[in-house]
Amino acid sequence: MHEPNLFSADLEEDLRRHAPLASRMRPRDLDHVVGQQHLLGPDAPLRRSLAAGSLASMVFFGPPGSGKTTVARLIAARAEAAYAYEELSAVDSGVADVRRVLERARSLREMSGRRTVLFIDEIHRFSKAQQDALLHAVEDGLVTLIGATTENPYFEVIPALLSRCELYRFEPLEGRDIRVLIDRALSDSDVGVASGVEVPHELRELIAEAAQGDARRALSVLERAALLARSKGLARLDEATLEEAAQRRLALYDKDGDAHYDVISAFIKSLRGSDPDAAVYYLAVMLAAGEDPRFIARRLVIFASEDVGNADPRGLVVATAAAHAVDFVGMPEARINLAQAATYLSCAPKSNASYVAIREATAEVEEHGAQYPPAALRDTSYRGARALGHGEGYVYPHDRGGIRLSPICRRFSGDGSSTGRCPAATRRLSVDS
Repeated sequence: MHEPNLFSADLEEDLRRHAPLASRMRPRDLDHVVGQQHLLGPDAPLRRSLAAGSLASMVFFGPPGSGKTTVARLIAARAEAAYAYEELSAVDSGVADVRRVLERARSLREMSGRRTVLFIDEIHRFSKAQQDALLHAVEDGLVTLIGATTENPYFEVIPALLSRCELYRFEPLEGRDIRVLIDRALSDSDVGVASGVEVPHELRELIAEAAQGDARRALSVLERAALLARSKGLARLDEATLEEAAQRRLALYDKDGDAHYDVISAFIKSLRGSDPDAAVYYLAVMLAAGEDPRFIARRLVIFASEDVGNADPRGLVVATAAAHAVDFVGMPEARINLAQAATYLSCAPKSNASYVAIREATAEVEEHGAQYPPAALRDTSYRGARALGHGEGYVYPHDRGGIRLSPICRRFSGDGSSTGRCPAATRRLSVDS
């Protein structure tokens, strides 16, 4: 928290005018925030919580550029009369920084009774020790914490701290919302894009689409494109200049973050639902983002037995061959092998009978213990085994004039059915089973 001085207002205004466009265009009040109506609409939970007048600790989570930092700062500004404001970035703050902030909050509370809002950006980067240092201050009400993270807080925030906070999920902005922000930036003569370059309607739509829900990305591309067009002496932005400014469209995927789990889930569910187009699309998303192709190959091998099984035993052959190709061929060519395996498995008939069988057999063993094999099925290969009764009553199936598949065998051999219970879960082993 910085005390104002003679030059601070002018300095702040100068910094604001020379900041990146995305920072300059931050709304000044909650009513001007674009998107997130499920949180900020008239009857939405966050809006109701703020209207009640009691500011609780909270964690905002969602993708980059969805408004988490903006909303946090606006909430703090609304509560300025009763709260002081402190802000930390988990990227460059340590335990000592946290403790200094808490000490200032304690002194302020003792001297004036004024409380402190502490905003921590990228709180998922805080270590367990740093989060532990916050715990008692949040629990005692010394600070009201607002944390922002692009990760799943259930994975990245310690449970004790998370249980003391309200959780609010921010969604990627809709294309129409980003278009509103682009139009604002082009029409604002004070802090907007003052390049004198016209941006046609169709290119505004392209920028909004390429942003993939990230307002910061959209405004950054717009600013670079306008400056590049002006440097070329263009009065009207063209598509080639826009593409040059945007460089390339980045995948909305972080192989180390929450999207990793969501995209691989979508990939597997597309395979299971026999949708090869969707499966290959999500495969491309993962590969473009730098996902380890061996991770994808392992998932395909698992899927081949879990969801295709003996409905098409060749699925496991194809999947393991693709996994071998990933190591033998390497990227980028191995993407073709992965695509072949994905399309094959997606189009293959499906059966989860093997998965159901081992799951229920395991449950049977865990519940009742391992049953010792009956005498008829025990080993007879050593001298004295017969004297112990091993093999007694066993009938060699081939001596019965051929082996016919039982209904259960037909289920496992790939008729596509995945219903019914595993035999081990319904009856004990017997001589004639």
